[in-house]
Amino acid sequence: MEEVAYGLELSNVHFIWVVRFSKEEQVVSLEDVLPQGFLKRNIGEKGRIIECWAPQTTILKHPSIGAFLTHCGWNSTLEAIEFGVPIIALPIRGVFRISARWPLNARLIVENGVAIEMARDGNGKIHRGNVAEIIKDVIFGGKKIGEDLRRKVKVLRENIKLLRKEEMDEVVMVLKQICEKNQSKMDA
Repeated sequence: MEEVAYGLELSNVHFIWVVRFSKEEQVVSLEDVLPQGFLKRNIGEKGRIIECWAPQTTILKHPSIGAFLTHCGWNSTLEAIEFGVPIIALPIRGVFRISARWPLNARLIVENGVAIEMARDGNGKIHRGNVAEIIKDVIFGGKKIGEDLRRKVKVLRENIKLLRKEEMDEVVMVLKQICEKNQSKMDA
């Protein structure tokens, strides 16, 4: 959490950070777990930290959202794709124990070109410099990473919309056939 905080600070981007703690963590306040002075330096015009719950879909669909750093839970991943938001994959321990699916979800979206995974060292730790660099690359298009992610996530978003429409058209056709069949039985 500390490395993410410093990474956000070094990236110099505006942010919304939703923070949740498990009951076992017994955190009294955010100041207990964030770097000293982080809240004073970064909250206000620069960022907002929300504890517990936030309206994720409302946030993701806002046009000013440049990227979504996520633990790679499937619902969060799908919501980011639905709203065309590039993903920074960081399958981490959060409120719940780490899910075995989160790293697999991360790999899947990285391989599909809609995400970049946060680099880790040999001990599995992330470092603030990498956090800042990846955030800046995705949001500001550095090294074409951000541009490529945005383009690919928009293509995937449109493909999913087309599939949904096709599936819905099929459902409507079947329902229409059922209604017509039932109507002919009632007329008889």
